[in-house]
Amino acid sequence: MASLAPISSAADAKTETAIIGGGCFWCVEAQYLLVKGVKKVVSGYAGGKTENPTYEDICTGDTGHAEVIQLEFDPAIITYKEIIDLFWDTHDPTSVTKEDMVKHGKLLPKGTAYQGNDYGTQYRSAIFYLSEAQKQIAEASKAAAQKNWKDPIATEIAPLKKFYPAEDYHQNFKALNPNQGYVRAVVDPKTEKFKHTLEDKGKIKPEAK
Repeated sequence: MASLAPISSAADAKTETAIIGGGCFWCVEAQYLLVKGVKKVVSGYAGGKTENPTYEDICTGDTGHAEVIQLEFDPAIITYKEIIDLFWDTHDPTSVTKEDMVKHGKLLPKGTAYQGNDYGTQYRSAIFYLSEAQKQIAEASKAAAQKNWKDPIATEIAPLKKFYPAEDYHQNFKALNPNQGYVRAVVDPKTEKFKHTLEDKGKIKPEAK
């Protein structure tokens, strides 16, 4: 299992890393780019068996990977606990099908993860931890968040084996594709809602207000 090692650069004396997934990574990326203390967000894949997967591989639902984002953040501004506490506001962590169903001509067994109209294991709610400390924080945050949800939180909490960055065209997708249909119909509303959450909690970047 990877250890949580600070990432140093000329611009940042010390940053840390978090890996989370809450449905389509275009949404989660856009949401966390608004968070004060987040220095960099990379969309990618984690949690599966296929090495060096492509987006086409992921879309089959057979690789085991989830769409995730890799966050680089300044722990002096925002902690890992705060990153995870905000995670429950980015999506519905309880969303799995309650019974077998057919959607888009495909059988979806009971327990299939989804977010909105995005169905499949690649859209599951997941936190991939890089250290035992991150695991404990994630588990405690999940337990605390459960009181806000009627259904059981289905979020996977697992050790990170490897993170694979997604193709370049997926990075910063909302900003570079403001008129794309999915962005306007799904990403924009979710991002705007999260923006208000951040404003209420005092966690939004000044330039994002």
